[in-house]
Amino acid sequence: MKVDLFDFHLPEELIAQTPLEQRAESRLMVLNKESGNIEHDIFKNIKEYLQPGDCLVLNDTKVLPARLFGMKEDTGAKIEVLLLKQIEGDEWETLIKPAKRVKEGTKIVFGDGILTAVCTGEADHGGRKLKFSYEGIFYEVLEQLGEMPLPPYIKEQLEDKDRYQTVFARERGSAAAPTAGLHFTEELLEELKKIGVHIAFITLHVGLGTFRPVSVDSIEEHDMHSEFYQVTEGTASLLNSVREQGGRIITVGTTSTRTLETIAAANDGKFAAENGWTNIFIYPGYEFKAIDGMITNFHLPKSTLIMLVSALAGRDHVLNAYHTAVEERYRFFSFGDAMLIL
Repeated sequence: MKVDLFDFHLPEELIAQTPLEQRAESRLMVLNKESGNIEHDIFKNIKEYLQPGDCLVLNDTKVLPARLFGMKEDTGAKIEVLLLKQIEGDEWETLIKPAKRVKEGTKIVFGDGILTAVCTGEADHGGRKLKFSYEGIFYEVLEQLGEMPLPPYIKEQLEDKDRYQTVFARERGSAAAPTAGLHFTEELLEELKKIGVHIAFITLHVGLGTFRPVSVDSIEEHDMHSEFYQVTEGTASLLNSVREQGGRIITVGTTSTRTLETIAAANDGKFAAENGWTNIFIYPGYEFKAIDGMITNFHLPKSTLIMLVSALAGRDHVLNAYHTAVEERYRFFSFGDAMLIL
């Protein structure tokens, strides 16, 4: 299956550069995955499409201020570091610019020496392993020195860094936000609970896969990067109960989708408390075992994310929906509008 099958024309001005003032005021496209029928609405009205007994599954990962700016100790050359995942203790897998300047043994200094790092070797896909040294608590040092790692297509500065966090973010560890969750407010979640919609949480720390374009011609040759996930006993029990009682399981975002599908595939369609690493790649032809619907943003052309959405709703339906979104001037990508697929 060719990657070009998932291409579409996107005018650059439709790439949202800043979040809306009110999270739940973003637009909502509702796509019927069977018929391809499209409705247009506002995200705060999402409760009109959900039923008592349904379950929304949210990813409670928290984005680290994972972009650091330092310099090589020996030459003073400027180095940009993006933390991707913790290997063990104070050793992290990172992306570095310019990577060619950082060899094993290179020392990098951040913030007048508050934080230092030594390169301990190369990581996958041209990354580097860094071991950090500091006094106190690493995450507090990171809050002091780090910046939010906004995607490369967002050119504007983010004035309030909390707007690149969901209101339910709890578990630190992501290099990017699970952006479908950015539309929810605490008030909206409470409204959904009041009408009988269950709310469940999983954790998947978004890593390198979010930043990697598909660089092969055939989808089947693409290698997904592994990301850490965790599902608790309480969440697994709730999801099994919802399924038994005929409720729909609706994931918020591709990260929640990939987590549940990973677990269901390993447990004969059931849900279990688990943690581990997943590199599941979902594209058309995949048979879903865990979910009935999904809330998601509008994704990049030829990305693994639009392929996942196409697996759920059909490539023709999805590309038609995307062409409609362009015609109707929907906002795209991380700070953009939302799509509900049912």
